[in-house]
Amino acid sequence: MPNLLEVVRNPIAYIAARWTPTQRTLNRATFTALLLSVIIVVTGGAVRLTGSGLGCDTWPKCSDDSLVATSEMGFHGAVEFSNRMMTWVLSAAVGWAIVACRSAKPRRKGLSRLAWAQFWLVMSNGVIGGVTVLMDLNPYTVAAHFLAATSLLTVTTLTWLRAREGDAAPRPLVGKPVKQLVVALTVFSGLLIAAGTVVTGAGPHAGDTSEVPRMPVDWKTVAQLHADLAWVVVGLTLALWFVLRAVDAPPGPRRSARDLFLVLLAQGAIGYVQYFTDLPEVLVGAHLLGSTLVWIAVLRVLLSLRDRGEPLPVPGATEPAAHEAVAAGAPASRTAADEAPAPSTAPAG
Repeated sequence: MPNLLEVVRNPIAYIAARWTPTQRTLNRATFTALLLSVIIVVTGGAVRLTGSGLGCDTWPKCSDDSLVATSEMGFHGAVEFSNRMMTWVLSAAVGWAIVACRSAKPRRKGLSRLAWAQFWLVMSNGVIGGVTVLMDLNPYTVAAHFLAATSLLTVTTLTWLRAREGDAAPRPLVGKPVKQLVVALTVFSGLLIAAGTVVTGAGPHAGDTSEVPRMPVDWKTVAQLHADLAWVVVGLTLALWFVLRAVDAPPGPRRSARDLFLVLLAQGAIGYVQYFTDLPEVLVGAHLLGSTLVWIAVLRVLLSLRDRGEPLPVPGATEPAAHEAVAAGAPASRTAADEAPAPSTAPAG
């Protein structure tokens, strides 16, 4: 019989003491949290693009009289409430990632802290989303809501990438000038995403069929600034790719830079098409998905500049082939399941 007091007092520690996930399980748990953090950004965009932002007109209940959406609320109520329910699905995925990271052996405290950071970001983003509804989709709180979702995407991506590598001291794979170039690339990518929130806050898709305030700026001017920043990011990425080839950098950084360039090309194509076709909802949604893939790709480039070795063998795990490779000093071969999920290499839309 389990010690019920111990279970109630610290259930995650109780599980960690009795279960050790394989490396494959750890990869899948952290990737699932990443995948759901992308999906909730896209479903949140769907709420805005269908004009359902106030389908549930209050928070935390859906209406003053009901905790859930009712048939009287119609399509918009169903869309908004479904997006709220996605938060619980995301929370379950984050919970699985927390348990898997905490149960990993040898214990990985840094990875566990990253997983717990996901939990607090989900909670804070839920509150910001509620405030956004209570403030009738104020464009500034809408922008804050998206940036908070991007913060969650950042942490889930870092957790996924860290889970797939070891905890040895970082060994630089490139020189300082290349690092500085990637830092500049990361900064301008962040500015690009921030400018995108202003385009959304000033543009025609207010998020609801009712009268909703917009940011007092010309959205076409901001869209031009957004496009200019996109070209800066593309230029920095192309420069990085050429520099990495010139210095004969390892395959990892070069592959990450190439993938980022391909995602940027797809994202830019969608952006220009949607601009010249008066922002059709489907293309805006694809562009929103693309923004998440661009940011994931940027973070992959950033972390590819150093090597922390392979994860240590898991005691008692049933993945002997990989562990024998590590013990022999060779890189552990990854299974198809481990390599398949690479969201940053998929074309946006």
